[in-house]
Amino acid sequence: MPSCSVCQVDTTRKCPKCLEKNINSYFCDTCFKANWTTHKIKHLEHNPFPAYNYTGKLRPVYPLSPRREVPAHIPRPDYAVMGDPTSERKLRNSTHIDVMNKDDIEKMRTVCKIGREVLEAAKTAVRVGVTTDEIDRIVHEATISRNAYPSPLNYYNFPKSCCTSVNEVICHGIPDRYALQDGDILNIDISVFFEGFHSDLNETVYVGNVDAEGVKLVETTRLCLEKAIEFVKPGNLYRDIGEVIQKIADEAGLSVVRTYCGHGINKYFHCSPSIPHYAKNKAVGVMKPGHIFTIEPMICEGGWKDEQWPDRWTAVTQDGKRSAQFEETLLVTETGVEILTRV
Repeated sequence: MPSCSVCQVDTTRKCPKCLEKNINSYFCDTCFKANWTTHKIKHLEHNPFPAYNYTGKLRPVYPLSPRREVPAHIPRPDYAVMGDPTSERKLRNSTHIDVMNKDDIEKMRTVCKIGREVLEAAKTAVRVGVTTDEIDRIVHEATISRNAYPSPLNYYNFPKSCCTSVNEVICHGIPDRYALQDGDILNIDISVFFEGFHSDLNETVYVGNVDAEGVKLVETTRLCLEKAIEFVKPGNLYRDIGEVIQKIADEAGLSVVRTYCGHGINKYFHCSPSIPHYAKNKAVGVMKPGHIFTIEPMICEGGWKDEQWPDRWTAVTQDGKRSAQFEETLLVTETGVEILTRV
């Protein structure tokens, strides 16, 4: 006999509205009444861009949940209200790379530690059936509980507190009502703002049982980041990071996304240097002690070309094949590198 989707008691009662959509939703009498307020939202779920020619199987599941609130006592970046990072935009064409002093480096260590704690909290929630919006809720609450601001929230009007990128989504996926499925790969991208500084990190995780090709993609991407980090030391050129990553990807028969890159990070969410992850790029700059930046390779099963969903954020592979990503925030030291987002 079927069981209630909430309490698991045997029942044959189905939600009549779900039946109209050929969905079998079983509830006992008690749970149906108690959960109606939240369950009825499922009847409103829809694909907001039905005319768009999606490149893969993934679809957005709207409506989005309301914007999450940040307590008034938590300091926030300049874009938190209006969505415009005015101070960052003024640096858009600058190639100057800030050298952080000791006090600033300590603040970066603190905010990066918070970022890591938030990502670990998010990872514990990943399992089949959990929505990406639920992961966003956990990220948001973990962030504000540490008196930090979730950097993505309202950055150029981004509606959520983290990015969740599933399967063919390369980056900037908007958390919604999509329920994770067995075999998915999920990237969770966390950025937080605390005491005037930002941190940035992400990981791709497995949902249930992932096939061998998916595991190869994820583990190769992880290796690309690790080897790129090993390359970091004073005197090395930023443009050569792409050579390290491209070689590993090519040997595995994978491709490297070219549209999105690593970046400087400190008081600004994104600043110089820009760090492409592909070979023969034209990045400007030499690594010096006190530089802080991210490396965040995006590696694809198929081709490297991307396009964007009509939400103007979600970047997907043009061929609909999967993409994976890993990211850390790094400090160039006198002798090499410190991974600020690992504790």
